[in-house]
Amino acid sequence: MTKQKLVILTGAGISAESGLKTFRDSDGLWEGYDINDVATPEAWQRNPALVQDFYNQRRKSVLEAKPNAAHYALAKLQNKFNVTIITQNIDDLHERAGCKNVLHLHGIITLSQSSKNPNLTYPIDGWEIKMDEVCELGSPLRAHVVWFGEAVPMIEPAADVCAQSDIFILVGTSLAVYPAAGLINFVPRETPKYIIDPVVPDVYLPNVIKIEEKASVGVPKLVEELLK
Repeated sequence: MTKQKLVILTGAGISAESGLKTFRDSDGLWEGYDINDVATPEAWQRNPALVQDFYNQRRKSVLEAKPNAAHYALAKLQNKFNVTIITQNIDDLHERAGCKNVLHLHGIITLSQSSKNPNLTYPIDGWEIKMDEVCELGSPLRAHVVWFGEAVPMIEPAADVCAQSDIFILVGTSLAVYPAAGLINFVPRETPKYIIDPVVPDVYLPNVIKIEEKASVGVPKLVEELLK
């Protein structure tokens, strides 16, 4: 018997419970920085040392953070379902909780990439990319993170995965950041769509089941139900 395809889209809310600040808070700042100064190609052109240091500090925080109950609960679903996790988050907490099939929409901060060719990525030893480190093309290494104004190369594979889902779960996202927010529209109408967040965003689609809880509470409850 083939396993049902279960697709999970996770956002900042799941990582916030591991102590990682959300990418886009209501004041437009990230850890006290204006996003335009640290998360755009123009910022890298203007002040690469500032941008590099910002992501080095974020990477340090990610490496110090630990997966929470929601991350571990999602990993258990692999026992019964064919699971794909699509995440908007740049941390590796899903992988550290044991999730095998994770598609990172916005890159993953534990890798570096060439500033000339984003397809050239490299593991990082520790938390720091130094300014004199270069790729095989000789251009400086930067964090493997999709900045505002850059293309999201994994969006099409993610849309294909959503279109094939038998069950869809949305965790910890306000559906405010595009193009990721549009992925739910690729989910088949008949597919049950579980949305877990303390403030569930308005979704005008059929078969939506709302769970108004934070991720670490709502996800383990739903996982227990689905595994029965």
